[in-house]
Amino acid sequence: METIPARRGKATYLKQGQSIRIVNTLGKQVVDTWAFTAGMLTEFMSMEHTRATLTKMTPQVGDGLYTNRRRRILTMTEDTSRGDHDTLMAACDSERYILLGVKEYHDNCTDNLFAAMQGLGLTPPECPSPLNLFMNIPWTPTGKLSFDPPTTKPGDYVTLRAELDCIVAMSACPQDILPINGEAGKPTEAHFEVVG
Repeated sequence: METIPARRGKATYLKQGQSIRIVNTLGKQVVDTWAFTAGMLTEFMSMEHTRATLTKMTPQVGDGLYTNRRRRILTMTEDTSRGDHDTLMAACDSERYILLGVKEYHDNCTDNLFAAMQGLGLTPPECPSPLNLFMNIPWTPTGKLSFDPPTTKPGDYVTLRAELDCIVAMSACPQDILPINGEAGKPTEAHFEVVG
């Protein structure tokens, strides 16, 4: 089991047929998750293409996750949580924290993505909108959204199977202003393991 340090990112290679299990170790941590096609980083997991293919807001066990070229890159094969994951919100960035009133630099998922990929000697062409695992963003029939604490329990996990050779990057989201990482607003570490 490898650690995604609190407020930081990690990335790993997956071969087609391998799986990655992403664990919400302490139960209240959002993990922004991306996937890039190996050898062609301009093709990546896309939430807008995934929603259009699934015709729903949140993937469930058995659902594929699709790239910006409409190819299945990952499949969700296990989910021990209640299934509250977000496909709508962009990764946090410096500008997001400025809008939230932060005056100095704040750790953020966009920078974590680039740092994680650079740890493998790779530079993504952009920061795609991530699959925000364990992020609880309820919506109403009128279209209103809210940032709520996670509904996960310690040790809840999601398993994603690679349908293409790819790189999966993850960020233990450093958001500590809104309650998306629990009421205390204290980001924690998460863990992952490659299976198969």
